[in-house]
Amino acid sequence: MAHTRLSATLSDWLDTHAEAIDAGTHDPSAIVPTLGAAGLFRLGVPGAGDSSRTGDAILAIAEVARHSLAAAFVYWSQRTFIEYLLQSPNATLRERLLPGLLTGATAGATGLSNAMKFLCGIEALQITAREQDGRWRLDGRMPWVTNLRPQGFHVAGAVTTPRGGSAIVALPHDAPGLSRSADLDLIALQSSNTAALALTDVDVPPEWLIHENAAIYLPHVRPAFVGLQCGLALGLAQRALEEAQASSGPRHALQAPLAQASHGLATLREQLIEGVHDGRYRTAPTALFELRISLAELAAQAVQLELRAHGGAAYLNGKRPGFARRWREAAFVPIVTPSVVQLQTEIAKRRAVDGVDAACARRAVPRAKPGVRGTKVVQ
Repeated sequence: MAHTRLSATLSDWLDTHAEAIDAGTHDPSAIVPTLGAAGLFRLGVPGAGDSSRTGDAILAIAEVARHSLAAAFVYWSQRTFIEYLLQSPNATLRERLLPGLLTGATAGATGLSNAMKFLCGIEALQITAREQDGRWRLDGRMPWVTNLRPQGFHVAGAVTTPRGGSAIVALPHDAPGLSRSADLDLIALQSSNTAALALTDVDVPPEWLIHENAAIYLPHVRPAFVGLQCGLALGLAQRALEEAQASSGPRHALQAPLAQASHGLATLREQLIEGVHDGRYRTAPTALFELRISLAELAAQAVQLELRAHGGAAYLNGKRPGFARRWREAAFVPIVTPSVVQLQTEIAKRRAVDGVDAACARRAVPRAKPGVRGTKVVQ
């Protein structure tokens, strides 16, 4: 499937409000209910709708991103939180929270950017749990979390446990000791309800535990986390290429690079969906990291091609509506966690380890001769 088509009503709504959503002049509380009413949060959720494949949700995020990356970013946060519950052994928590999340009555925030960097060894967890009367009390912060809808949200967080391990918990917006900052002053995507959270002595009962072992849980949920995120770049690149194509004639000098970029986008889309569905990215995350980097680069290239196709008109306010917004959106794609730089660092680290392992294997003494017990490895 190359696209997941939105209804004409939703497409028109997104196009009408895209600039205001980006600039922060549109009511951010309307985004989640609008997407929920369209049934988008049910995509890829077994038993919740016509689709049970995560790839369908990725393609829907991409389609929303064709109209508004800010709305798609909110969609990604909501759908990723839903994915956390789908992959959690805590069925009671899942059954309690899913109905409101699927309709958009309640917002879901991923809150695991720090956890994904922790998984790659980039930074330590920023929330610490201590035990008191058999329950956990949390202290720490989440400096950047999207979809913190003031009307009500749930957020996932990774915590260092009292015994030195790590776990994933869910927190309701009204938990005593959990405080939300004002929205961050972003240069774009301003109606995304992006803010910081501070935790001071927050009580977490056992029923709010998503998974007791983050080291086991995160590698399983990471393909969906990153895969759904890739929908942002997919949609932005697609729209920019469409706009560039519409502004260039059949004999235009950009036809060759546009065709090449379109072919590259289709190839990356197919690889992403296939890999998420067959599970290869759970055991080979480097391939997913490389794909995410390629999509970010292609989105930037697509917006550059759109600029070249429009020419000077793109630099005049009102002449090419949406272009300046897409330019800002393209600047966001490489920095959303895990950022392109973080992914490149992790890939280099993994390749260095693989190189050491390969060198050690080459230094091993050949198989022992018959009658000789064991094989000695030269150190």
